[in-house]
Amino acid sequence: MSVVLRKHTRQVRIGDVVVGGGAPIVVQSMTNTDTADARATAQQVHDLARAGSELVRITVNTAEAAAQVARIREDLARRDCAVPLVGDFHFNGHRLLSQYPECAEALAKYRINPGNVGKGSKRDEQFATMIEMACKYAKPVRIGVNWGSLDQELLARLMDENSARAQPLAANAVMREALVVSALESAAQAEKWGLPADSIVLSCKVSGVQDLISVYRELAARCEYPLHLGLTEAGMGSKGIVASTAALAVLLQEGIGDTIRISLTPEPGGERTREVVVAQEILQTMGLRSFAPLVISCPGCGRTTSTYFQELAASIQAYLREQMPLWREQFPGVEDMHVAVMGCVVNGPGESKQSNIGISLPGSGERPVAPVFVDGEKTVTLKGETIARDFQNIVDAYVRSHYGAGAASATAAKKSATLPLKSAV
Repeated sequence: MSVVLRKHTRQVRIGDVVVGGGAPIVVQSMTNTDTADARATAQQVHDLARAGSELVRITVNTAEAAAQVARIREDLARRDCAVPLVGDFHFNGHRLLSQYPECAEALAKYRINPGNVGKGSKRDEQFATMIEMACKYAKPVRIGVNWGSLDQELLARLMDENSARAQPLAANAVMREALVVSALESAAQAEKWGLPADSIVLSCKVSGVQDLISVYRELAARCEYPLHLGLTEAGMGSKGIVASTAALAVLLQEGIGDTIRISLTPEPGGERTREVVVAQEILQTMGLRSFAPLVISCPGCGRTTSTYFQELAASIQAYLREQMPLWREQFPGVEDMHVAVMGCVVNGPGESKQSNIGISLPGSGERPVAPVFVDGEKTVTLKGETIARDFQNIVDAYVRSHYGAGAASATAAKKSATLPLKSAV
């Protein structure tokens, strides 16, 4: 694998999660509940954490919301959910952190947007108050600049400087530079006011793929802070997934990025956890981390006019995802498993042999039998109406025998079988 993480970045500890310095790239997400509704927010945080989100951000925008943060933390503790909570502050964060110390204490990190902490002379004062609270409670801070709420005074300053150039840059280039400068100058201010450098994470989010790539390349070249990646306002469905993947994959391949979030607009009635799954799948398909067994399946063609293999692939993938919260604890290593569900005999046997477990369905014209391959060897041929259930049972048995305690027992048995027998005395 040619991906190299930016090991020269500082490490920032957020609760029990380490970001940067070559640590595994962290997946995070954000709730969309009203934080003042403590029960609903705690439930969604729990759901996101169970899906694999390692940091969860919550909106803290009102006194009512701030008053519930400690209660949300307590609710999560009762559920044995230790995921760090990140408080998202805009406009009034200086007041909320000062007036609700239990909120400031319960959060594991603060997110501050330098574009809306205040205007004019109030900006530095209010920003300083938030940094003071972070220092008081020993909390790290993400300084998160956003294209849609960029500091207009800073932008005006850079535009004036640009107009005085012999060869002015395009307005779009000045906007990108303003994002980077806003993040770096704000971080320098935070350090000046006492926040340790290893308590700072930066982000500069935009909604355009090429703009995001340009901004983060520049930001990575000019600092050693860990970087949070995300295409803001990515959109809904396939558009949001494709745009986020296109932007983040380029940066991740270049070793840029220490934590990521996929900002998908949920489908009506859709699951908020979708953004977690997409983030995990980006990292896993790039070979950067493993989160759940990968299902390899063919696209289908004229040889697979039946939808049976599609239904089997979908059911197996859903089964693996559903089991992961339990398997993650009981069967470490299972996240690296590959399962192949192939629709016909053209590529089916070959692909199945290269996976931990694979099934090659017969397609439309071949004999209605489905050979199963385990670690490259054909072990059984499934037939009849119970192929799906039988294959799921094989997958389940493989997990129990090859990972966690099952793997240790198998290794011990193998060693025992190779030991020489002692002569009877």
